[in-house]
Amino acid sequence: MGNVERMEIIRFSDIRPEPWRNGGGVTRELASHPKAASAQDGAWDWRVSIADVSKAGAFSAFPGMERVLTVIDGELLLLTVDGEEHPVEKYRPFRFSGEADTSSALPTGDIRDLNIIARAGAFKGYTSIIELSKKRAHPVFEGQLAVLLEGKASVVPGADPEEDPDVPAAEPVELGRYDAVVGSDLRSPELLGRGFVAVVSIDRVTA
Repeated sequence: MGNVERMEIIRFSDIRPEPWRNGGGVTRELASHPKAASAQDGAWDWRVSIADVSKAGAFSAFPGMERVLTVIDGELLLLTVDGEEHPVEKYRPFRFSGEADTSSALPTGDIRDLNIIARAGAFKGYTSIIELSKKRAHPVFEGQLAVLLEGKASVVPGADPEEDPDVPAAEPVELGRYDAVVGSDLRSPELLGRGFVAVVSIDRVTA
C-alpha cells in the first residue's frame, strides 16, 4: 500500500531537451509507451512531448501515426498539411496525419507546442484545455496526463474509501509551469488552483 501515497509528477525542469533532426527546434518528452531507448527511433506506440519551435520549416514524418498538436505558448502556428494551410491558434488542438507532408511558419514569432503522436489504429490521443478552479478539484484518471500550462496549481492524492478518516490528508504538492501529473484510477490525483491545464488522454483502440 505504501506506493499508493506517491503521486507521479513529471517535472519539466528535469527533462533533457532533444534537438530535432532538422534543427528547427527542440523537444522534451513527457511520456511514451513502451519506453523507447531514444525519442527519435519511433519504437513507441505513443508519445507526449513539448516542443519549442524557433524556425519555420518541414516537420519530421511519422508514418502510421496520428498527431494532435496544441500551441501552448505564443500566438499562432501556421501549418501547411499536404498543401493546405491551417492557422493553429493557442489552446486549440489540431489533429493531422503523421505521414502528411507538413511544414510550419511562425507569423507571430516562436511558439511552444504540446504534441501527442499515436500509432493509428492502436491508440487515439486527445487533448482538452481546461480552466482550473480553486473550489472544485479536477481529478486525473488512469490513461491521462495533466500538464499545467499557466497559473498556479497544486495536486493532492484523492481520498481512499478504505482509509482511516483520522489519518491526516496528504500535503498539496505545488506544480511548476509545464509539470505533468500522471493520472490513476486508484486515489486519482486532484488538481486545484487558478490557470489552465492540458489534459491529455491516450485511449487504446479496440477493434
